[in-house]
Amino acid sequence: MIEMRLAEVAAVTGGRLHRATGDEPVTGVEFDSRKVGPGGLFLALPGERADGHDFAAAAVAAGASAVLAGREVDAPAVIAPPAEDSFAGTDLGDADPDGSGAAVLTALGRLARHSVTHLPDLQVVGVTGSSGKTSTKDLIAAVLRPLGETVAPPGSFNNELGHPWTALRADAATRHLVLELSARGPGHIARLCRIAPPRIGVVLNVGSAHVGEFGSPEAIAQAKGELVEALPAADEGGVAVLNLDDPRVTAMASRTAARVVGYGTGGAVQAADVRLEAGRAAFRLVTPAGEAPVALQLVGEHHVGNALAAAAVALELGGTPEGIAAALSAAGAASRWRMEVTDRADGVTVVNDAYNANPESMTAALRALAAIGGGTRRTWAVLGPMAELGDTAPAAHAQVADVVRELGVDRFVAVGTDLYGTEQAADRDAAVALLADQVRAGDVVLVKASRSAGLDRLAAALLEQELIRQ
Repeated sequence: MIEMRLAEVAAVTGGRLHRATGDEPVTGVEFDSRKVGPGGLFLALPGERADGHDFAAAAVAAGASAVLAGREVDAPAVIAPPAEDSFAGTDLGDADPDGSGAAVLTALGRLARHSVTHLPDLQVVGVTGSSGKTSTKDLIAAVLRPLGETVAPPGSFNNELGHPWTALRADAATRHLVLELSARGPGHIARLCRIAPPRIGVVLNVGSAHVGEFGSPEAIAQAKGELVEALPAADEGGVAVLNLDDPRVTAMASRTAARVVGYGTGGAVQAADVRLEAGRAAFRLVTPAGEAPVALQLVGEHHVGNALAAAAVALELGGTPEGIAAALSAAGAASRWRMEVTDRADGVTVVNDAYNANPESMTAALRALAAIGGGTRRTWAVLGPMAELGDTAPAAHAQVADVVRELGVDRFVAVGTDLYGTEQAADRDAAVALLADQVRAGDVVLVKASRSAGLDRLAAALLEQELIRQ
């Protein structure tokens, strides 16, 4: 972030100084009191287990300059005004009964916008979609880093806390700020865009993730399109990067004043001669500026589209086809539990894709499983429930079960749900016991579910197991 004094933080956020002179330096923000250092502004946020306001004095004692708080604390602070926007603090839920957390998040957003808009050379790239946001964000960061200092969020840090927190990581040396934008309802993406206004916006797809909250794919498309609506006009440098293989995304061209760059079939950026090698895609990157070969390290053919989106962004920011292809080919998985492939010493391959799940991402993961198996290795689909699908949940789980059968997956185990209509393990421990007894050398095991199922711990347990049966 730009360097500020606490009095300026108070002015920008609309807060008031508390036990502070206003001359305290502020060079960054942190919500973990264990990580805050000199010049840091500690964010006092309530949580399910603890309230950050209770750690305010400790944070300052550890070196923080001051605290951004929603109520008075025993430390130098800026006390944020009450939040007027109900979107702020949604993730805090019952942990924020007095609204102090929402106040801090609203103030944080104002602070991030002030910092970003005072970095004139910063290029802000926003990415959204029903699935693939995090992987694509990581690929965009990978292809932009050779072109200049790049900041991107860790994992899926994409909400009203993670978004401004990441934006405040950018400073005068930063050339590219890559942000992932999520939404739980209408207006959420638009609000995130106001915090860190993007010049380039990427929309990957419109699927059924969160359809239980939005009500329909059409409503999801309306929300995702808020990103392209927020872009500057074409003559001001705005660029909308759209997936032409998704009709709902293609239709967003009419909702933006930015210049549209399409990728995929018929787009300016395409993949030719796609082939799979042990589940990893190789292809020829075709662009208006030339062609170059790409061999992805990421597992799954679905990453071809993600790579094309990243290539389109890099071309807009000065990349060459050769340089982009080299960066894409070198990029590994940067965020955990997303097609994370690990080979055990006994020859069992565990694919941990347990961060999140919806019918589209389930299908992509299952296809990758089949590709890794290659028809010669026994494959396991160990799947947990897909959340936030509302009334569509039974049909969606049945659809995934059909894909498992169509791909010829050898063993299909459902963990903690009967919606798949297949062999069941009552819970994670039961699944671990079943797999310990029946997995054998050479098997490939995919573990996938919505994050709330916690199946990442099942994958971790599989990696710790010794081979039971040859």
